[in-house]
Amino acid sequence: MDITAPIAAHDAVIDTLPATFHWGVATSAYQIEGAVAEDGRTASIWDTYCRVPGMVHNADHGDVACDHYHRMPEDVALIAALGVDTYRFSVAWPRVQPGGKGPVNPAGLGFYDRLVDELLGRGVDPWLTLYHWDLPQELEDAGGWPVRDTAYRFADYSMLVFDALSDRVRTWTTLNEPWCSAHLGYYEGRQAPGRQDFPASINAVHHLLLGHGLATQRMREAATLPTEFGISLNMGNATPASDSLADREAARRYDGLARRIYLDPLVYGRYPEDVLSDLAKVNIEIPVLDGDLEIIAQPLDVLGVNYYSSARYTGVDAEGYELNAYPDERVVPFGRPVTAMDWEIVPEGFTELLVKISREYPGLPMVITENGAAFDDVLDDGVVQDADRIAYFDAHLAAVARARQAGADVRGYFAWSLMDNFEWSYGYAKRFGLIHVDYDTQERTLKQSARWYRDVIRHLRAR
Repeated sequence: MDITAPIAAHDAVIDTLPATFHWGVATSAYQIEGAVAEDGRTASIWDTYCRVPGMVHNADHGDVACDHYHRMPEDVALIAALGVDTYRFSVAWPRVQPGGKGPVNPAGLGFYDRLVDELLGRGVDPWLTLYHWDLPQELEDAGGWPVRDTAYRFADYSMLVFDALSDRVRTWTTLNEPWCSAHLGYYEGRQAPGRQDFPASINAVHHLLLGHGLATQRMREAATLPTEFGISLNMGNATPASDSLADREAARRYDGLARRIYLDPLVYGRYPEDVLSDLAKVNIEIPVLDGDLEIIAQPLDVLGVNYYSSARYTGVDAEGYELNAYPDERVVPFGRPVTAMDWEIVPEGFTELLVKISREYPGLPMVITENGAAFDDVLDDGVVQDADRIAYFDAHLAAVARARQAGADVRGYFAWSLMDNFEWSYGYAKRFGLIHVDYDTQERTLKQSARWYRDVIRHLRAR
């Protein structure tokens, strides 16, 4: 596999990123590992959800995915060949603690033990995410994230992993995108476990955050080496479609439920007053007990920011009538080009978001833990000419550099994703990877975007 020919050309503002900037790639366990019934792993909510007719494109599932569980050393070699210094991966809860309770499963934990050693042996730092949506099915059967006990179970599981790997892993992320877990999983039903219960989704928000706080508190107390703790939130820049009150309120409501309901308690130990007021109007109360907010507001060493797009919101329907159903708002397109996910490409929204976070939550270090795009890639004679993805990365890296110039403390960037993989409800129909995967043969092929990313990193390190 020839990955030597330089091809990089990039926005000059990217050259302002500092020599200390971290470069990485990211994946998640269920999307790449496969081996769902091997070495003691039990079912997660995604294993169950994939079997519900109509929930996942083409009835796809993660039983094999990218077969990373068996091909891990080969994949780590590819990571190292890209020249990144960090690999962000997640641990499968039901692999490490089958059923979500009880002792550690040595065979399951052993996979991550070998992964960490393989990464370090290649000069790549492991960045570990404890939860990327694969809740053990038994815990969902007991109520899932809407019930308080799941937060305590998560803290117990986190300590099983921390006790085994904290001697070598320096950065720990508790949760990936709790908005997706709570909102898409328990309100819209478009992701596992597929429930449609808005009050339950609000309970899930609180218990996800409580689980983060409990786990962070316990891990920090147990740490014997310098260790950083954080969480990754998916966010976009929400703006009103017009200056009308209805549109401004729509943008405020969306921003409240998608961004500030997480950041305010994490940083300031309180839920936003306007969000609490909105919820009260529909007779919903966040189930806060004494001491919860102090636990949630553990000091964050790093905030992971996952960004894909931004949107404009209106408070009226297509006929001009005001929308009354909370929490629904209507998106008004910018009219920009879109990715294969039909997400508009809005890099300036990335800059605006990062600057907004730095202004509203000063002193909070950030790392871009996911950013990338799906396009309709074609493998032709061993080559994927994905110029659209290169343009996306170029524009969004430039957006990060501009945010830094405006004062945002962004310290790294991890491309999503290392390789094509199981894209949740879209199955295998959408490809985000720097590396093309032939799902029939499991052959990996570096796309042109992988070479571009490698070259940008080389260029910046050579200055």
